[in-house]
Amino acid sequence: MRQVRRVVALGVGVLATGALLAGGVSAQESKMPRMAWGSPDLSGVWDFRTITPLERPVALQGKQVLTAEEAATFTQQAIAGRNADRRDGGARRDVERAYNDFWWDWGDDLTADRRTSLIVDPPDGRIPALTAAAEAKRLARRERGLRPVRARVLIGSPAHGPEDLGLSERCMLGFNSGPPMLPSAYNNNVQVMQTPDHVVLVNEMIHEVRVVPLDGRPPLGDTVRQWMGDSRGHWEGDTLVVTSRNYTSKTGSFYTLIQTYGAGDTLELVERFTRTDADTLVYEFTVDDAATFVAPFTAVIPMQRSDNSLFEYACHEGNYGMTNLLQGARVQQRERR
Repeated sequence: MRQVRRVVALGVGVLATGALLAGGVSAQESKMPRMAWGSPDLSGVWDFRTITPLERPVALQGKQVLTAEEAATFTQQAIAGRNADRRDGGARRDVERAYNDFWWDWGDDLTADRRTSLIVDPPDGRIPALTAAAEAKRLARRERGLRPVRARVLIGSPAHGPEDLGLSERCMLGFNSGPPMLPSAYNNNVQVMQTPDHVVLVNEMIHEVRVVPLDGRPPLGDTVRQWMGDSRGHWEGDTLVVTSRNYTSKTGSFYTLIQTYGAGDTLELVERFTRTDADTLVYEFTVDDAATFVAPFTAVIPMQRSDNSLFEYACHEGNYGMTNLLQGARVQQRERR
């Protein structure tokens, strides 16, 4: 793993640079809810929706934190821009907004510290550039028309066969479920369950489940590859640290709702979970993949405790999307004859 500069956002309006103290937030140790065996209590359902963008917008270059007035304007514009009840933009945009605003759950506020990006390192708040080798592979894949079945998330694929659809469109993997977890359009919830030697992370989106051993067992051998990687966890003071490797090359090193970067077989992902008060779980992740990105990058997402239960994600039940897409492709083929 490359040397990574730790950058953590804790509290309101504070950006702390450097190493997170091994004891977590020491001033609050006496108030830290704990399990019967002594480790911090991270259990429950945590909501990570926010309108704070992953990357700092170009218009806000050089500005890490908004003023209260700027934050109010940004929030108003973001909510208006995502309003799916609008009828402007013509027929195509109208169809794309088939889910009206009731169904979306982007959130309606920035993080409490009013950051301009979830990415806190590098300081520009942007995903680092691809390496020359990764960029060459990206262009080669595009020229060869590589089947998008390798992509967790794919928008606007011309569907001629099932291999043309990304994993998320087939409700298998993707969207904001991670790892790493990212705020997205809806189902921005994760449930944490704990035992002395395991932590279980259950995402509401596509009901992904990760069982993370804490008992010091060795990782899987390099030849065993998995969609969700192979995770091992340990405690650093009151912070749960989860390191994941052994991702398959069939998925990206990192992906957003609309883009996939590189291939996951060289990725090392480090996630940190620190409970800072009764209602906040700070989630930090670092993507470290020297084959894909010129530098590691780190994002910090404060999660808020939710009193709700997870809802079932039954995407494929009664889903006629695949049938309709393929029928449409067959009609196009007949018309070209």
